[in-house]
Amino acid sequence: MIAKIVKGSSFKGVVNYIIDKGKGAKILVCDGLFAEDKDTIAMSFEAQSKMNPKVTKPVGHISLAFHKEDEHRLTDRAMAGIALEYLKEMGITDTQVLIVRHFDKEHPHVHIAFNRIANNGRTISDRNERIRSARICKEITRKYSLYLASGKERVKQHRLKEPDKTKYAIYDAVRDCLPRCKSWGDLEARLQKQGITTTFKYCGDTDRKQGVLFSKNGYTFSGSKIDRAFSFSKLDRHFSQAQRIVPPVAQPCYSAQAVGNLSAAVSHYRSAFAELFGSRGNSGESVDLGGFGVAGGMTLPPGGYCNSIAPEQMQRRIGESHEEHIARVTALIRQATEAMLIEQAERSRKLRTIRSNKPKFRIH
Repeated sequence: MIAKIVKGSSFKGVVNYIIDKGKGAKILVCDGLFAEDKDTIAMSFEAQSKMNPKVTKPVGHISLAFHKEDEHRLTDRAMAGIALEYLKEMGITDTQVLIVRHFDKEHPHVHIAFNRIANNGRTISDRNERIRSARICKEITRKYSLYLASGKERVKQHRLKEPDKTKYAIYDAVRDCLPRCKSWGDLEARLQKQGITTTFKYCGDTDRKQGVLFSKNGYTFSGSKIDRAFSFSKLDRHFSQAQRIVPPVAQPCYSAQAVGNLSAAVSHYRSAFAELFGSRGNSGESVDLGGFGVAGGMTLPPGGYCNSIAPEQMQRRIGESHEEHIARVTALIRQATEAMLIEQAERSRKLRTIRSNKPKFRIH
């Protein structure tokens, strides 16, 4: 939901615009007015405005627009309720009000005409009205879970006229170029290819930059006028941060065959390890194999085991290529697996020998 506030001096003009049959106008609220026709409504507004003739613009005109995705929810009653709540939060109370719904656009919207001269003859305050209006619109949008538009991306640019058309074209260009730029020079070069010139404002007679200007089609805008995020200070901060970012170290790329050999070796190792150590091995140190593209870790044998693999042996050596590294680690794991299988076989042999030499007793 967004609001546009306008002040004027002609109640007849605003009433004729709002109650226009060509716009499919439908009156939702008519408070404090003689509503026989458009003329009597305008006369009612004008009569009350004479209570304070010093105010040269007694006409208040607000349009409340909603997103088309909320159309199925916005009944006449719902829109009237939201409009009245908006007026109350804005402090526009105890005065004449006319709320009319239009159906001439694809999105739901209402027009509100109100008398800036209240029923007691005092002027309704307009102090900081646009700031208050923006805040209240956001609060109402969240309160009723209305569709929250994403700003400039929702603007129908094909309907814009100059200079707004050029302004939004510059906005799109800066937004698209910025993620790929690490300096002002990068941005200037990319924008130049799209016919956009970048110039800077300087502090006095110094060479210290304090502002940026973008020009196209004969129109020039400061960065902050294009968008708050494109002010000189914010763009300069963006480039400073971009230049401080250290690119991530490329992960080694191993051949599928090398990873497959390592994965098979690890699988055999885990089986031999479980067979030899059982639950005793759970307390051993573990090494991560994710860097090789193998899921999970590998538990090393408990301390004191003569054929154990030291974690240092798994590290890549100076001058060793990635393929040489993974091949060496695969060989280490195979050697450790073979040693565990041999020891397990030797233990089984000894156990069979002990069982065969055990004296047998007969019960008579």
